[in-house]
Amino acid sequence: MNEPVGIALLGSGVVGRGVLAILSEQQDLLERRTGLRFEVCHVVCRDVNKNADLAKTYNLHTDTTRAVSDPRVKIVVEVMGGLGAESPINEAIRSGKHIVTANKALLAARGNHLFPLAKKHGVSIGFEASCAGGIPIIDALTRGLLSNRIDSLTGIINGTCNYILTQMTEKGQTYSQALSEAQKLGYAEADPTLDVNGRDSAQKLAILASLAFNCQVNERDIHITGIDTLQADDIRFAEELGYAIKLLGIAERVGDSLSLRVHPTLVHHGELLADVNGAFNAISLYGHAIGHQFFYGRGAGQMPTASAVVADILGVALGIIPHTFARLNIYPGQLEPARVLPFEQLRSRYYLRVSAADVPGVFADITAALGKHHISLSGVSQKESEEDVSVVPVVVVTHRATEGDIQAALKEIDALATIKSPTVCLRIVDVPKEFA
Repeated sequence: MNEPVGIALLGSGVVGRGVLAILSEQQDLLERRTGLRFEVCHVVCRDVNKNADLAKTYNLHTDTTRAVSDPRVKIVVEVMGGLGAESPINEAIRSGKHIVTANKALLAARGNHLFPLAKKHGVSIGFEASCAGGIPIIDALTRGLLSNRIDSLTGIINGTCNYILTQMTEKGQTYSQALSEAQKLGYAEADPTLDVNGRDSAQKLAILASLAFNCQVNERDIHITGIDTLQADDIRFAEELGYAIKLLGIAERVGDSLSLRVHPTLVHHGELLADVNGAFNAISLYGHAIGHQFFYGRGAGQMPTASAVVADILGVALGIIPHTFARLNIYPGQLEPARVLPFEQLRSRYYLRVSAADVPGVFADITAALGKHHISLSGVSQKESEEDVSVVPVVVVTHRATEGDIQAALKEIDALATIKSPTVCLRIVDVPKEFA
């Protein structure tokens, strides 16, 4: 038996403790499967007193430099989170340590620096846990699907938002009620802004799209709309039309460009994504050879995320990740920037909810504005208002149109004296055709 593989764990929060639990409780299983033993040489935390229980078993302290410079340490596992983790990761890479991280915010913002730096120093970065919790989507994109041209990748990649939308759909809760429940259950942070405004999903999409389409995608390339302004009426009306509303991250080929966006989306109940509920994640992608692939599982939480972290530890220790990392040309920092389709050129079907005064001629004004901008309709229905009987919700579903035309039409519609509040505009996802 070789000497144990030394590990420095940076971060002792929920995920960090999950990693320690797996390495400890499954020690014999891991040794039987890999022939390797693992030793946690350092656990670095922000406050030793708050983590005093770990000091009974581990070398607990606050000094990242001491941890990453220890010659026994071969793998530095970063689960601190946030952009502040860049400094110790840089230090670890320059010290010749392999990195395993769950830090999607750092990789999305600084991956174009960190990945080349790791290659320069002959080490690797494992990041399976950064994008979809326990779902092995990074492994799929960097190994199992490597021979495919990926044409579309669409995902529910934020469990907090999916839980909130599920509560609003199944229990009729308002956004505020659903968010409050998510916070009580630990699915949402005390400050949920990064989740509900769509940025968390955009950071994950940037990483996934870079791998899937072999180009450098940055968060700034992605159009982002969150769920924080979504209203229960629209979830109810969408259900009546046969759709569920999901916060989707979407990356798809359009000619020689990529359409990149995160926004609430109507998904037909006949599609698998419509049935992904609670805090679960799912990723649906289309490859030119393999067709439709669907990945489903727990996208967050202590043990699913820790499972992905430990899988990367094993991959590094076995030499699998270092070998592929050194050979493949698919990582940020070595790719050409994505050619991004301007958002106003997006072609989609649309759901519109117009809040109109209950007076004659309103329908005619709405359809005239849409027709002026070459937008054809597949359905129009008048709904009952549960609050103000003088205002009529008019729900319009369009055929495919460009985003620019839709926004120009909505500007004219919302300027009408008969329109009482800004029109709600949501996009409808169209599933790609296999082997097109």
